[in-house]
Amino acid sequence: MGCALILWSSAAAPVVERPGLAGDRDADVAIVGAGYTGLWTAYYLAKADPSLRIVVLEAATVGFGASGRNGGWCSALFPVSSHRLASLPGSSRDSAIAMHLAMQGSVNEVGRVSALEGIDCDYHKGGTIVLARSAAQLARARAEVAAAGEWGPGDLRFLEPDEVAEQVRATKVLGATFTPHCAAIHPGKLVRGLAAVVEGLGVTIHEHTPVVSIAGGVARTAYGAVRAEVVVRATEGFTPSLAGEARTLAPVYSLMVATEPLSAATWERIGLADRPTFSDHRHLVIYGQRTADGRLAFGGRGAPYHFRSRVKPSFDEEPRVFAALQATLRDLFDGLDDVAFTHAWGGALGVPRDWCASVGIDHQSGLAWAGGYVGDGVSTTNLAGRTLTDLILRRDTPLIHLPWVDHRSPRWEPEPLRWLGINAGLRAMTVADTEEKLTRRDSRIARLMSPLLGG
Repeated sequence: MGCALILWSSAAAPVVERPGLAGDRDADVAIVGAGYTGLWTAYYLAKADPSLRIVVLEAATVGFGASGRNGGWCSALFPVSSHRLASLPGSSRDSAIAMHLAMQGSVNEVGRVSALEGIDCDYHKGGTIVLARSAAQLARARAEVAAAGEWGPGDLRFLEPDEVAEQVRATKVLGATFTPHCAAIHPGKLVRGLAAVVEGLGVTIHEHTPVVSIAGGVARTAYGAVRAEVVVRATEGFTPSLAGEARTLAPVYSLMVATEPLSAATWERIGLADRPTFSDHRHLVIYGQRTADGRLAFGGRGAPYHFRSRVKPSFDEEPRVFAALQATLRDLFDGLDDVAFTHAWGGALGVPRDWCASVGIDHQSGLAWAGGYVGDGVSTTNLAGRTLTDLILRRDTPLIHLPWVDHRSPRWEPEPLRWLGINAGLRAMTVADTEEKLTRRDSRIARLMSPLLGG
């Protein structure tokens, strides 16, 4: 296979090239990273105070990282459970539930702003259906619904097989969970459209300007420094490239494939007419959507973590994983044997040691941050942008009291322990899914590895 072909790049509007930084400059807010986090932060700051001088520094191009490569799930998912959130220092049951509701609101907010600003990102709120296709998966599905009911507001439903068939006709279905709080989007259209909007609000974006270090009041690059009262780190999976941040987040790869546009007869057989995003209850994460132009876009984990948190273009391609994703999709849906796969790509997402995303600011140093979304970032970045805006402007709002604000995840272990631990965990999830498929029982391996993988 040649270089990875990203569906969201080839199907989006032409790329706009922006000049790099040319010498030192001053700003009120410097944002490092032109993905969703950085752009949403710039958007809400510029809306709140049009007089602010906001500069966004991007190592490559707008949306080059996870924001332009993800599965297009604008969901209310947060990487750790409400129970875990409630156990954080200073948190409570009420604040964990408030976080859950804030995530639901973020799904709607992305749609609202997209419509308001004329960003045609194929936003369609069809919910998420997660299939149970084995006895072990069925048990986990029922337990998830029961746990969701305990934490409120009880918006996760269990579907019997005949109810599942009304939405999607997959193989081996024993049941499913369904939540309405997810929209399918075109990630490339959203990130590029958002960049154009913030530039219209007076924000400056410098591409091809890698930041090598951030400190109180300054973001340094090889082409000059931007001095600002506040510097925002919004670098997600690329965070280890910054001086002193090698163990802050671990970049873990997720890969995707996409089919050619499917025929009307094929869609009649599969369903997904309302474009719900879909997955199943296996341990190793998979995720898919029916795109607005009639393709199946499907992804999953399984690519290795690379020693010393390296991120390289060649890591975007794992033929073994691409083949496994194609086989998994054909196992999920009948009638795909002759369907061509036209796109395959990958990218790094950011994983904190405790799997808990966070947002915060140190007002004394002027350093702010958001990230660690573990692949659940499309809507979480929007919440991060609104929260950072309130923190930077020192506004006392409900958002700044949510449990993820100012949370400090522990640092990852030094190498080679980091490499050994993360890859052992990824391998364990693959083995666990195989074990369940063969024995039809819940995997003991998965239960043992759950603490390492954020469970």
